[in-house]
Amino acid sequence: MKEHFTQEITQLKRHLAEQTSAAESALSRALRAISTLDVALAHEVAQNDYAIDCEEIRIEEECLKILALYQPVASDLRTIVTVLKINVEIERVADMAVNIAERTRSVAETGVPAEKRIDFSKMATAAARMLKDSLDAFAYRDPAAAASIIDRDDDVDELHRKNIDLIQKGVTENPEYAEYYLSCMTISKNLERVGDVATNICEDVIYLERGAIVRHSHDA
Repeated sequence: MKEHFTQEITQLKRHLAEQTSAAESALSRALRAISTLDVALAHEVAQNDYAIDCEEIRIEEECLKILALYQPVASDLRTIVTVLKINVEIERVADMAVNIAERTRSVAETGVPAEKRIDFSKMATAAARMLKDSLDAFAYRDPAAAASIIDRDDDVDELHRKNIDLIQKGVTENPEYAEYYLSCMTISKNLERVGDVATNICEDVIYLERGAIVRHSHDA
């Protein structure tokens, strides 16, 4: 029975790793689409989201099957619970990628001069790095790394606040480009949420390894 359970867990982790790769790729392509105003690439991101949605359901069903068949306890139970939670977070990242990608056409059509555009590169890099590092912390079951990654969310939040200031200033000074700045708000907010997802994953890693729920406290 234990051997079968171990095989099921190994397969489950492999599926989650594949889902993670797909979501990270979607985010990367969405950021490339919005930075280069590649409408065709943005459309691909949106089109591929259905496959990620379907995979989320499949992974959830696998988790529930394992819970029903093996009734795991202690660390084994925490592993399944953690996979369930991270699975949801990964699908959210794919949705955020779509939200960003969908602003590409709108931004391209506004015709905003390059000097009036908001540069999201620093925030995009910080959020994407947080996500990758949080997933590495899960893969290596490293709660210490997870705790340090959580602290970096403040940096992403600060970049978001700075973007809001730039957006407000842009709308005031260039009302003819209001639609562009509204799109910028969507982009910045979704990048901020990627940081939140990374934080959630790190909290799940700490729960997995230490059995401690640190949500809302971050005292890990």
